[in-house]
Amino acid sequence: MLKIYGSPLCPDCVVCKEALEKANVPFVYLSVTDSLLALKQFLKLRETREEFAPVRDRGQIGIPCILDEDGKLSFTWDAYLK
Repeated sequence: MLKIYGSPLCPDCVVCKEALEKANVPFVYLSVTDSLLALKQFLKLRETREEFAPVRDRGQIGIPCILDEDGKLSFTWDAYLK
């Protein structure tokens, strides 16, 4: 099952969550602003995964962050709508 790290304060995260729900894609939504555990998990990913390097360089947060069952990390959700 997909894990989505996001925040209800992030417009892109809201759109991502709504699109996946509408497409009946199963996922677990982990709010980094509502849960310290989710924030810690996300920060560990952000600090250790190479995919975040460009995000960090631009001074961005990197949400929504989608982690699939195989450990693949993505910042876009379009591929999961099919």
